[in-house]
Amino acid sequence: MTRTLPERPAPPVARGPVPSRGLLLAVASALTFSVSGPIAKPLLEGGWSLASVLAIRMGVAGLVLSPALVRTLLRRPDFLRAHGVSLVAFGLIPVVGCQVFYFSALQRMPVGVALLIQYLAPVMLVLFVWARTRRAPSRIVVLGSIVAMIGLVLVVDVSGAGFDVLGTVFALLAAVCACVYFVMSERAGDDLPPLALAAGGLLVGTVTILGLAAIGILPLTGSAAAVDLLGATVSPLVPLALVGLCTAAGYALGIMAVPRIGSRLASFVGLSEVLFALSFAWLLLGEAPAAVQFIGGALILAGVVLVRVEERAPADVSSPAEPLPGEVAPGTR
Repeated sequence: MTRTLPERPAPPVARGPVPSRGLLLAVASALTFSVSGPIAKPLLEGGWSLASVLAIRMGVAGLVLSPALVRTLLRRPDFLRAHGVSLVAFGLIPVVGCQVFYFSALQRMPVGVALLIQYLAPVMLVLFVWARTRRAPSRIVVLGSIVAMIGLVLVVDVSGAGFDVLGTVFALLAAVCACVYFVMSERAGDDLPPLALAAGGLLVGTVTILGLAAIGILPLTGSAAAVDLLGATVSPLVPLALVGLCTAAGYALGIMAVPRIGSRLASFVGLSEVLFALSFAWLLLGEAPAAVQFIGGALILAGVVLVRVEERAPADVSSPAEPLPGEVAPGTR
């Protein structure tokens, strides 16, 4: 007798009160990620190259989360055989790819435009699910997507920005890498522990950045000079440690949140990172947002609420169920 498997396996985390906890984890992840920019900025202004900051940021974060990976390897000797490609893919695409493409876009276009294109990732996920499942998104999801994107346009200042083809391509590739982050994170669970996936990906990302620097593609420079951080003169080790810890917390919280609330809702909640970044710039740097940015922030939140309402429906499909890169399909081992 042949047993028919369902098209989509049961989520690794039970639905019910858990999605609310996942929502809090996703917001906390966006908050910690948004802190990294203001902390790393003094290093970039103090003679540190972007590759150096990224390598140390990923390396510290990977080491902080490495106990989870070590425990998994000790408990399951076949873990790397089953999921090694997934770890490499996570490190190369969401971790390294997103940052390299985003900063490459920044060299050719204003920050606001690059952010706007990169944060098209939630809409890309909606279209991806539509194409893969042949199920059109509900009107609530479409409305939430439109409202959130209008809010994002208002939040980021794109007035007077020029169009650059290559910069646009880089920003779109960064958005695709962000989509891969959410889809891969959603597939994490008991078989592929989220923290082990994050730790492995960050360590792979660190090695990749160092490898690109070793062959001369990325400059790797640093400085022992003190830097100004939040009005105080400190050793560069302080912001390096802080940005690494924030990165570890951001990935850990985010990768635990996505399986609980789904990739689609998590990607929309990720838009709050822009709002948090504006808030920190206001509080720490005195850069007060304009009135239109407050309106945009309200629209982003409204869009998230609309998508959240749809996610509570029992027949929701966040993304198609398919194995992660390198994952062994159920029943084959």
